[in-house]
Amino acid sequence: MITLHDKVYTCPVDVSLRFISGKWKILILFHLFHFEKRSFSELRDNLPGVAEKVLTQQLKELEKDNMISRRVLSEKPLRVEYFLTEQGLSMSPMYEFLSKWGIAYLEKNGIDYIQDQHLYK
Repeated sequence: MITLHDKVYTCPVDVSLRFISGKWKILILFHLFHFEKRSFSELRDNLPGVAEKVLTQQLKELEKDNMISRRVLSEKPLRVEYFLTEQGLSMSPMYEFLSKWGIAYLEKNGIDYIQDQHLYK
């Protein structure tokens, strides 16, 4: 067993999953990897179905875990942009693998994912 931040983990994979657990975290990380930086509204618009409260919570957890950082662009109105930290970028092989695997799966099953690319603004 592994103890980290007062939690017990079963193995290194369990530790890794801590940083990407939840429906939205891996998608947030992938979008920041793909687009480099995004505002809150850009992330929200590219994650259909995410509640603003949940997105805010996931962003705060990712920031706390040093996976992302944010830069304040203006105080009034408050505008920030999010981007991957070095630690978040270190997971880029995983983002690329998941994307390529998903594309291969869709193609194998005759699903045209290209038609929905306009969703990614």
